[in-house]
Amino acid sequence: MKAFFGSALIALDDPLIIAHRTRIVALAAKNRLPAMYGLTGYAKAGGLMTYGPNIPDLYQQAAVFVGKILKGAKPADLPVAQPTKFELVINLKTARALGLKIPDSILVQADEVIQ
Repeated sequence: MKAFFGSALIALDDPLIIAHRTRIVALAAKNRLPAMYGLTGYAKAGGLMTYGPNIPDLYQQAAVFVGKILKGAKPADLPVAQPTKFELVINLKTARALGLKIPDSILVQADEVIQ
């Protein structure tokens, strides 16, 4: 097996990549490549870690906008909204498999730690 010293993977959130997340996570694990993703589902599928917007919070923000529009607001008059809540999820099982030690200073900041 070829070692990847100083190498890592960052997978962007894209419909094609999301559709193949299980395969991408498996390939990263097979090649012992530390990988970071943007959506929580990747860490739950075995990815090392994720950092990205909290999806349920985004849906809640969207619902507020829908409510305003249904009450008569013009969509063009509504402000552009950006995510305000982000999540850090770390998969310690994957970290151990890769031989990585995640510092406690990072673990305490995580919203979820998968054992």
